[in-house]
Amino acid sequence: MNINKSRAFLKWAGGKYSLIEEIQRQLPTGNRLIEPFVGAGSVFLNTDYDRYLLCDINSDLIHLYKIVQSDTNAFLSASEPLFTGAYNQSDKYYELRTEFNQTTDRFRRSVLFLYLNRHGYNGLCRYNKSGGFNVPFGRYKAPYFPEKEIEFFAQRAKKATFECIDFQRAFARARKGNVIYCDPPYAPISETANFTHYAKTGFDYSQQASLALLAERAGRKGIPTLVSNHDTPTTRQLYHSAQLHELKVSRFISQKGYSRKKVSELMALYCPRQLSVDHDADPQQHNDNKAYASD
Repeated sequence: MNINKSRAFLKWAGGKYSLIEEIQRQLPTGNRLIEPFVGAGSVFLNTDYDRYLLCDINSDLIHLYKIVQSDTNAFLSASEPLFTGAYNQSDKYYELRTEFNQTTDRFRRSVLFLYLNRHGYNGLCRYNKSGGFNVPFGRYKAPYFPEKEIEFFAQRAKKATFECIDFQRAFARARKGNVIYCDPPYAPISETANFTHYAKTGFDYSQQASLALLAERAGRKGIPTLVSNHDTPTTRQLYHSAQLHELKVSRFISQKGYSRKKVSELMALYCPRQLSVDHDADPQQHNDNKAYASD
């Protein structure tokens, strides 16, 4: 999949733009790519499958993508005026953030979501326990209006279906010939680094374990699945049956912008030829695997 790299139009914590070449090398071929955690969509934008099923539990994100897909010109026309000096001010930002949290109009929320993403601190997407977007003003000199990136996304989106569903339901949509790529909220590298409030809910150990089990089951079913995560003792245990590939990635590991360091990541690939039955495993787990394979 040797194609020129294309940037997503959203800023995104943990985005995969810098790892595209490595992900391309690891992803098997297939007729459809399923992403249960699509995020900013860098993998979608830089691969060339016939079809895509792009999922996320963040409804604001999925509604934005659907509007860009179906009503590109209107979205661009409504968004561009917000990328002027008059709107790059703290009081205006918080005024529009309040409007975003109060409005139920999907088109307006999508326009404001792009504005908040580009004007908010560090491109974070964070909600409080009440579901309110609470990222502070970013104080950038001149936030970039990603018109060309939006147009490219809209063109690519002709091959895509967007769904606001959880990863379990996304896996249930997979069929032979599909490939799955998972970029979940990462397991913490330390007790103080556990950032999980991306979409109004957390992503705890039980969900990490559930994802690992689903990935293994999909691999046994003949659906190659690639998962990215931090390289920790926990993730190595969770992905013990997969083919593991290690790499170092530059990443901010604290809220201080100067704390960019190399951290270790894993790519866990589940393919039928790499998975063998663990005869010492819990018999109930084998029954679960058998039931999944017969779906």
